[in-house]
Amino acid sequence: MAEKDKVAIVTGAARGIGRQIARELLGTGMTVVAVDLKEELLAELPEALGGGEKLDCRTMDVTDGEGFGGLIDDVADKHGRIDALVNNAGITRDGLLMRMEDADWDAVLTVNLKSAFIGTRAVARHMLRARSGSIVNMASYSGIEGNRGQANYSASKAGLIGLTKTTAKELASKKVRCNAVAPGFIRTEMTEAMLPQAKEVALEQIPLKRMGEPEDIANAVAFLVSDASSYITGQVLSVDGGMHM
Repeated sequence: MAEKDKVAIVTGAARGIGRQIARELLGTGMTVVAVDLKEELLAELPEALGGGEKLDCRTMDVTDGEGFGGLIDDVADKHGRIDALVNNAGITRDGLLMRMEDADWDAVLTVNLKSAFIGTRAVARHMLRARSGSIVNMASYSGIEGNRGQANYSASKAGLIGLTKTTAKELASKKVRCNAVAPGFIRTEMTEAMLPQAKEVALEQIPLKRMGEPEDIANAVAFLVSDASSYITGQVLSVDGGMHM
């Protein structure tokens, strides 16, 4: 099927990596449903990304099981199909394990992991019926290697990898695929706020000696939701300049 006929849902699409993913998928001709909690940032997308009728912006708390599930059903009704779901929504609440509050643990696991479960569960019904579809979960280098001061974030991203592999095994017989992308240090608002010394330490860990760009992640996602990756499922694609090899 031509990319121009496909429909993709991208969560956490209002800024950063999510916005770039939406931009890249629109560029392939897909209809993109951009989902985010931040209504004011979503309102900027039509001007920032263009897309016209191909861009469908939805304000939603993706941790709301009933609400997010209902949104996915509505997208299927409105557009007639859902070909891709990109579970990109995520937050950080960093802190050392011994000092981490329960609320910070719960918030990160809920947004980063539970929302992906909710979205996957809801979209699977439509994809199984169509006997096609691609789900991409946004994991992280931290979910593979762990990271000091990120017990909650690392656990959520490691959980996403487990969810990815299980989903791939359960849905493969119906030609529905599920993969994960694991970014390393990517130039976003979060990494730009790092202290210069912390950036230097980070760069020392990267064999390619540079931070990645949001475009690097968006390109990987675009590949995994395209027909070019039709024989790939249950995999974790590290996009990290060689940090994990």
